[in-house]
Amino acid sequence: MPQLRIVFAGTPAAAVPSLERLAASAHEVVGVVTRPPAPLGRKRVLTPSPVAATATRLGIPVIDAARLDDEATARIAALRPDLGVIVAYGGLVREPLLSTPAHGWINLHFSALPAWRGAAPVQRALIAGDAELGASVFRLVPELDAGDVYAVRTRPVEPGETAGAALESLAASGADLVADVVEAIADGSAVAGPQRGDATFAPKLTIDDGRLDWTRPTVEVDARYRGVTPEPGAHTEVDGIRLKVLEAGPAASVDPPRLAPGEVRGERRRVLVGTADGALELRRVQPAGRTAMAAADWWRGLGVDRAVAR
Repeated sequence: MPQLRIVFAGTPAAAVPSLERLAASAHEVVGVVTRPPAPLGRKRVLTPSPVAATATRLGIPVIDAARLDDEATARIAALRPDLGVIVAYGGLVREPLLSTPAHGWINLHFSALPAWRGAAPVQRALIAGDAELGASVFRLVPELDAGDVYAVRTRPVEPGETAGAALESLAASGADLVADVVEAIADGSAVAGPQRGDATFAPKLTIDDGRLDWTRPTVEVDARYRGVTPEPGAHTEVDGIRLKVLEAGPAASVDPPRLAPGEVRGERRRVLVGTADGALELRRVQPAGRTAMAAADWWRGLGVDRAVAR
């Protein structure tokens, strides 16, 4: 079987398992393209992306590129790649870069395409209440996530699963999917077929997407909390003060008391917030300007019998 020269493009932690899997294969990862270092933390220290850090550890040359422009294209072409593999890079691949590798580019996307094309497929799937999550490896084309699919894998959503946990799981299983497709491309057995069904779209989340609407049913409030955790983060306001909701889940019982939507009460060592048809239990929170803490400690610190979340 021919050994392929692979250029890998990715940025966040979710792309790391695929890079590691390819680096351990019989093929050669000749270069890694990733977004430039970004300021992180309160001190805004410039920090390499998780993919850049992994590539450096593996001894693979790194190309920092905020976008895949002419300069980046020339640097990638100089590596003489046979195949491009992209996982959550955070930028678009256009011509002539699309056609630079002999076998083109393949993309690992965290949905069962054509469902949830776009930047936040896992998050949007959870918010929508989907029963399944998926991962697809497809041929990159100019249209957004629209290329023919080589392989797809689905699994049920786990009870209480957040977007962060789901992405970690799908990144690991998706790495195997990528490796299988690369092997098939190398030996000439790869077959890709057109996407079937109606496309749905998953635009990038904003901070406003994390606001919890207590007038909705519990299952919807919980789905939004899980879909925006850990990024951009679930939040609400309690008596006008912003409160991040770090850990939460549907309350097992809300009788007594029966809470109005947005009503916050301490009950049997729990902190509950009323929804349209029940309550969500707050387990860990972070008030504005303070560190994360157990919700019960936050509630005791308020020193009130009830409050209102909006």
